[in-house]
Amino acid sequence: MNEQRVSHSPELRAWLGLLVVLGPVLLVAMDGSVLFLAMPEVTDALKPTADQALWILDGYGFAVGSLLIAFGGIGDRYGRLRLMMIGAAVFGVGSAGAALASGPELLIAFRALMGVAGATLLPSALAVLSELFTDPRRRARAIGIFAAAFAAGFAIGPVVGGQLLSRFWWGSVFLINLPVVLLFLLLAPVLLREVRAPRTGRVDVLSVVLSVSGLLPAVYAIKHTAAEGFTGASVAAGAAGVAVLGWFARRQLRLEHPLIDLRLFRDRVFAIAVVTGLLPLAAWSATAYLAGVYLQSVHGVPVLRAALLALPGATVLTVTCVVTPALVARIGTRAALLACHVLVAAGVFLLLPTTVSGGIGWYVASTVVAAMGYGISFSVVADTAVAAVPAERAGSAAAIAETSNEIGNALGIALLGSLAAVLFRLQGPGLAGTLDETLRIPGLAPEVIGDAKSAFVTGLHAAALAAGLLHCALAVLALRWMPRQPSGTGGTGAEPLAGAGEANAVR
Repeated sequence: MNEQRVSHSPELRAWLGLLVVLGPVLLVAMDGSVLFLAMPEVTDALKPTADQALWILDGYGFAVGSLLIAFGGIGDRYGRLRLMMIGAAVFGVGSAGAALASGPELLIAFRALMGVAGATLLPSALAVLSELFTDPRRRARAIGIFAAAFAAGFAIGPVVGGQLLSRFWWGSVFLINLPVVLLFLLLAPVLLREVRAPRTGRVDVLSVVLSVSGLLPAVYAIKHTAAEGFTGASVAAGAAGVAVLGWFARRQLRLEHPLIDLRLFRDRVFAIAVVTGLLPLAAWSATAYLAGVYLQSVHGVPVLRAALLALPGATVLTVTCVVTPALVARIGTRAALLACHVLVAAGVFLLLPTTVSGGIGWYVASTVVAAMGYGISFSVVADTAVAAVPAERAGSAAAIAETSNEIGNALGIALLGSLAAVLFRLQGPGLAGTLDETLRIPGLAPEVIGDAKSAFVTGLHAAALAAGLLHCALAVLALRWMPRQPSGTGGTGAEPLAGAGEANAVR
């Protein structure tokens, strides 16, 4: 297929371009979870310390979450396609290096490099879609597919990892990235055009430094606290991160061309939509983590079967992301956001009947119902972020949406996971800090094992109840703040944001 032939069919070019963009997006999401099943083999092969094992898992997410805002602004100014090409190439190099790493230090370094590359791909990929699909309805459908690919990638990561580990060595979970990267590098220059913001000024280097220097210690503090509780290091890192992020925010409000336009949050619709990107990810990450322990450690479900039990929810989530744009066009953004929070709340509440002796069916039902809410969240937030701003700020808006997901993911495990851990320590047998550590103690009496499992289930229930109540509260807030859909518009019901042109109004 040559460029001239593709250019004769703009609609065909747009959909083929979407397929090309989805490859890296799927990889970036999948690599956030693909190591969940591979870590035992990685530990046996590379013998990392406990801290090194934590960095192997979290270094990728640290890099992605810390650099999304910076690369969103850089792509706006210097070209989104150029940044995606560079990012994809670096992602391939990082994947090959991680697969062949001979020690934990090298694996940590290459995982971090993959995270840096992933941060270049997500906001630029979402922004490129606004150039491929200028029609609002087609753009909304394309962004729904984009959101579905991202969600499906994270959901199927453990399943893909488990299948590969049953046949190959642990490095294969990284080598599968290389064919996708190669196809993208070959096809992207043909199907995608360069997109950059006109007259947006130079990149404010200090803003880039502040965004990274603030987010990295803040995310570290959240994850460190979740794993080990409050320590001097986590408190100091968290305080430093918050202080630097405050400096970053004040600077953005003073700049003529900010790295991230915080003024967008003055609009209630945009603010609620972004919070809708954060809170469902918090609920998802916490309940997925705790439910995984519940299946494997309370019920003894093998790890691959536990991953397969999540597939019904993953399938529903993917389908929901695809159909949500059509749903929003019919019922409006206000009703869709309300449905999102009600469905997530109902889904996590379905974890409350789980017990030590039964509850796997409740878990599957929970993932299916909540997945409908998660799917609406991913699709609505992404479309709002891109459509609500002028075209030259699309990369920054996409970065806000993606960063809210990353921070929500960290907050869920840190806060809700910590709540479950505190209740386990208070009600458990007091022999160790976690259920898995307790069960590894030799010679435990059946009564002690039962008490430990019961304490963990209590913590799971508390986390699910807290997540559900938070979503109920946000549903009430959306009901009060979101404008009703004007009659006869057929749009989403959101009013145009200040500063956005008519074509960029939230639909």
